[in-house]
Amino acid sequence: MPHQDRQDQQDPYRLDVPQAVPTAAPAPGDGPGAVSRGDVLRTLLWAVVVLSAVANMALSFTGAAAPLHLASGVVTVLAAGALVVRGLRGRR
Repeated sequence: MPHQDRQDQQDPYRLDVPQAVPTAAPAPGDGPGAVSRGDVLRTLLWAVVVLSAVANMALSFTGAAAPLHLASGVVTVLAAGALVVRGLRGRR
């Protein structure tokens, strides 16, 4: 079969951009610029880690009671642990 007869078939080794297949209209939150729930959660966890670490440091300088130090430290460790677990699960 000559090459001219196969023009309707797509060459898997061609380097140009494939033609888009028309589909249904995307949902309002979908697309290349959409932010996923995982991105939002990761950002919130990082914010909790930073804020609780800063709060723990501020409590150290002010000489606050030990239970306050422990509470902010526990929050920091839990948020950091959640980030580590999410990172390790994302590698699979």
